[in-house]
Amino acid sequence: MGNSASDTGSDSEEISRAGFVAIIGRPNVGKSTLLNRLIGQKISIVSNKAQTTRHRVTGILSAEAAQFVFVDTPGFQTRRGNALNRAMNRAVSQTLTGVDLVFFVVEAGRFTDEDRAALAAIPAETCVVLVINKIDWLDDKSRLLPFIDQMQGLREFAEIVPVSAERGRNCDVLISAAAKLLPEGNPIYGADEITDRGERFFAAEFLREKLFRLLGDELPYGLTVEIEKFELEGRLRRIHAAVIVDKSAYKGIVIGKGGERLKRVASEARIEMEKLFGGKVFLETWVKVRSGWADNEHALKSLGYE
Repeated sequence: MGNSASDTGSDSEEISRAGFVAIIGRPNVGKSTLLNRLIGQKISIVSNKAQTTRHRVTGILSAEAAQFVFVDTPGFQTRRGNALNRAMNRAVSQTLTGVDLVFFVVEAGRFTDEDRAALAAIPAETCVVLVINKIDWLDDKSRLLPFIDQMQGLREFAEIVPVSAERGRNCDVLISAAAKLLPEGNPIYGADEITDRGERFFAAEFLREKLFRLLGDELPYGLTVEIEKFELEGRLRRIHAAVIVDKSAYKGIVIGKGGERLKRVASEARIEMEKLFGGKVFLETWVKVRSGWADNEHALKSLGYE
């Protein structure tokens, strides 16, 4: 997909470095927010719920004489209880194979066993930039330097950059520092491209995001979205989407009283799709029960989990 919204783009002829950059970290450290901020457009869904990101999402930034091909990954899962968790960890491991650089994202002032497990998953020979996110959340700013010292003792990082992905603070510093770490080479994608994912993928992701946001604590873990039909008529997209739950008791939670909850989810998702796709969207949604899908390898593959 094209239509990059980044103000830092440069002509592809000026780009002398290009490479793949994996964004790695435990759940909820702000990886997707960082990706969206860096490329200047929302392509990775965000909520305050763990496991919002379940797929690898690629974002492309052409800037600072370098082209970054970012890969946002699911949060590394330390609980490997079902096939979905294993699939998400496979996505992380596969992403780490062959990338040129890793952004290891942690939360300012906080380093947990989950962070440690995510760091341990990065091969020893990989070049790593430590991204300390959410610095605006740190009440006592004097804690930042001791925290950096603590982190430096864990691994040799090529760069350490504190940022606020939510507010955009120091993100330009991060790009400048990382650009020189990419290998020399020509652009991998066109200068106006922002992702290699198709519209069908984003339709499912935006709908799933709204479900995560609007269901709150009632959110069923065994919930996903399947696009059953995606048709393009001129600039109009006709999309038929099924919300998949693994228990019949969850169906009413998703639909809501009089169908109001599902209508609101669909309405908000449609608005996001129209912004990204640049055209009108007709979106029809319904809920289906598919028992045990999150622990069924065949079902996961059919739903696009690698």
